[in-house]
Amino acid sequence: MDYQHILDTIHDEMSYRDVKGKVASYIPELAKVDRKKFGMHVYCGDKQHFCFGDSKENFSIQSISKVFTLAMAMRLMGEDLWDRVDVEPSGDPFNSLTQLEYESGIPRNPFINAGALVISDILVDQLDDPKKELLEFVRHITGDPNIDYDKTVAASEKATGYRNIALVNYIKALGNIKCDVEPIVDFYFHQCSLAMSCEDLSKAFMLFANRGRILDTNEKILKPKTVKRINALMQTCGFYDEAGEFSFQVGLPGKSGVGGGIVAIHPKNYSVAVWSPILNEKGNSELGMKALERFTTLTGVSVF
Repeated sequence: MDYQHILDTIHDEMSYRDVKGKVASYIPELAKVDRKKFGMHVYCGDKQHFCFGDSKENFSIQSISKVFTLAMAMRLMGEDLWDRVDVEPSGDPFNSLTQLEYESGIPRNPFINAGALVISDILVDQLDDPKKELLEFVRHITGDPNIDYDKTVAASEKATGYRNIALVNYIKALGNIKCDVEPIVDFYFHQCSLAMSCEDLSKAFMLFANRGRILDTNEKILKPKTVKRINALMQTCGFYDEAGEFSFQVGLPGKSGVGGGIVAIHPKNYSVAVWSPILNEKGNSELGMKALERFTTLTGVSVF
């Protein structure tokens, strides 16, 4: 497969001018990102990688980080985790409060904000220094010791994150939060502020394409059963309430974030990350989704 030719074709065909969405503005720091940014990176099972555009530039990965924290929580709790959070698509906005009342404080899945906050509670409860250990986990699976939090973004999230604070308080009132609210939201805001590039993300997500092993070292990080569960959740719940559309158009498990990043994997074959900060109405990168649809069309490879 000539991945570089395919990526060059996508780069030539697409531009930020072709989409009509907006850069995320509810987190003030994200509103400052240049809407013209566009990059893509493919990391393959044979360790080759290919790219175009702004693929090496760091951006705020936002909800993509929920895949990393879920992986860490599953290593700690295994199947017991599903007593605290469900595995169903939500059908509601990612930051909705209404569903929690009907379902007794059990979030629909770990990728909506309520579910990710329960995961944060688990990590805050069980780890000595969750912010440090999350960084160590991400640095380890990428082999990049320079990955870090964007403290300006974290502070911006904290200053405006009233809805997430409300979610934690509400879930706590319903009995599914153990720790104090402040350390949970502090950890959550930091995890969302992780700054990574498409290159970093495509390499990190090879863990989920390679049955839980780091491709470069073959070190086993996750059990294959854990990877199976995570990939299934990415397929059904990875794109807010647009997961069905992503499966229909692209046909890969993946995860998006309101920073404009999307990462998707094809088991055993590749991981692909794309970044364009212009979001559609559902909060997913508009150009990123188009690029990934074109990618699986040109390669002729998806999970379906």
